Amino acid sequence: MADNDSVLAAAAAWSGARLALATVVSTWGSAPRPRGSHMLVHEDGRFEGSVSGGCVESDILAAAAEVIAGAPAVLKHYGVADAAAWEVGLPCGGEIDVFVQPVRDAGFPPALFVAIAEARARGQALSVATDFASGQSREGSSGDFVNRYDPPRRLLIVGAVQIAQSLAGLARELGIAVTVIDPRARFLTEERFPGVTLDDRWPDEAIGALGPDPATAIVTLSHDIKIDDPALTAALASPAAYVGALGSRRSHAARIERLRAAGVGDDALARIDAPVGLDIGAIGPAEIALSIAAAMVGAFNGRR
Repeated sequence: MADNDSVLAAAAAWSGARLALATVVSTWGSAPRPRGSHMLVHEDGRFEGSVSGGCVESDILAAAAEVIAGAPAVLKHYGVADAAAWEVGLPCGGEIDVFVQPVRDAGFPPALFVAIAEARARGQALSVATDFASGQSREGSSGDFVNRYDPPRRLLIVGAVQIAQSLAGLARELGIAVTVIDPRARFLTEERFPGVTLDDRWPDEAIGALGPDPATAIVTLSHDIKIDDPALTAALASPAAYVGALGSRRSHAARIERLRAAGVGDDALARIDAPVGLDIGAIGPAEIALSIAAAMVGAFNGRR
């Protein structure tokens, strides 16, 4: 899944301006950006997003300017075998196809950006199909290229502890919306968690109300049975992509028995990543947070 959050935000901010949208529609080898990645270009030369991490953006800007001026949509190919590989190409050895189209009804309709934003706000995915010959994009799942826009990724952290402070910062850097849940007022403060949504409800109530979806990760860190166990029960009843719990193997074995006695099935219990995070020999809150972030991203990307 390509991360296009900043592009979608720019589309809303630049509504009414003449724009062009560049999209990675095919990749081979070590391409720097995945299929579906966007770069949105404003008529004044500003742009948001990336299609190659910097390798071919200058050429895309030139193509976008032509499209904005009225030229038809164009499919561009870039690879190391190109004559100007080191000037406009991918020296890393990969190859990409990029489709550049105008943002207007006879291209990528501006209303599509609104539809994508509304679907994601509802926690739903939306697919957009593009026909290369006509340069037209529309809602649908059949076309020369189909891009799926998934809901924004979220992380629900249960337990406003020190690890949670580091994990919240890492998640925000990854473009993941963070909510920290803890009924203990002294732990849950804006000073300790700046720029993060705070929820002081009991975790089972908060998780139920927040409606975790397949773009949500839930991690329990409080080390308090009264807080973590209800949170895990609620988390495992949801389709969350990742559920992790802090604790040693011994404490997790005891946790499993408590949750099983509370009626949680073995298939659900097997979803818990515990001890939480990738085994990187983490020492200290920041490294533990890094291991959790890596495991969470792996789950989002289907690598768990």
